[in-house]
Amino acid sequence: MSGAVDILSWICLVVGGLFCIVGAAGLLRMPDFYTRMHAASVTETLGAGFILLGLLLQAGFTLVGAKLLMIGLLIFFTSPAATHALARAAMVRGLAPKLHAEGEESSNP
Repeated sequence: MSGAVDILSWICLVVGGLFCIVGAAGLLRMPDFYTRMHAASVTETLGAGFILLGLLLQAGFTLVGAKLLMIGLLIFFTSPAATHALARAAMVRGLAPKLHAEGEESSNP
């Protein structure tokens, strides 16, 4: 049983690391603020979530596991609210998203 938990834990850690790498590449490659913000939220939610899950599987039912669970819940509840507040503040300030690729004709007048 311990071997299966170790393998599942390492799978979660590797998947979380891959999400962090993909999110970092998205931050560098995306064209505007809103898509970069989406890449950052994916990194924060999925990357950190899988890494915390892998660490939680390693910790088991201990005080460390309870602390990791509390960190995961904090990220789960605050990340979407912070991302929404940041996007709303950008929209209120007048930062318009890029809705089409450069060089394309807009269908709106």
